[in-house]
Amino acid sequence: MRAGKAIFSLIVAFALMALPSALSWAGQLGGVRMPDQATVGGKTLRLNGMGVRKKLWIQVYVAGLYLENPTQEASRVVTTDQVKQVRMHFTTGLATKSKMDDAWDEGFEANNPQAVGKLRPRIETFKSYFGDMKDGDLVEITYVPDQGTTVAVNGAVKGTIEGKDFSEALMRVWFGDHPPTAPLKQGMLGR
Repeated sequence: MRAGKAIFSLIVAFALMALPSALSWAGQLGGVRMPDQATVGGKTLRLNGMGVRKKLWIQVYVAGLYLENPTQEASRVVTTDQVKQVRMHFTTGLATKSKMDDAWDEGFEANNPQAVGKLRPRIETFKSYFGDMKDGDLVEITYVPDQGTTVAVNGAVKGTIEGKDFSEALMRVWFGDHPPTAPLKQGMLGR
């Protein structure tokens, strides 16, 4: 009987030691740790999921999607009019301004072919907020209904792009039919 209690106690002790690391792992991926929650304009957003953006063999950034109402449905991420945020933690210094511009253009055009012409001036303004990204840089892209999409780089607000249509087009870059990579999209959707 004593041996059984001792074994049970050891199992419980190991489970309790493993619990904090299991809980914190939910916000860790590719060497980047993200908080489980974010607060924007008095709204609490929850980490929906995280994904890694790779180009060839290089890990470019780890992205986290924060939503008021988490979902695994890509179409809901795109179309719901709720506060949402994408955090991009860059993990390389190879994401130059030129490469970033090309990647944004490719993403917008592949996922919004009919709307690109109408959105072009706002896309150009959005792209102007980015420079050469360095390892450790943090980009926060936050949509607030009736205000627009605000971009902050390393805590400095670069500007706000108006319109729910722009937000939807931007969200389609990650959650449309042609995301940068399928694992990035699936990870951010929490799948």
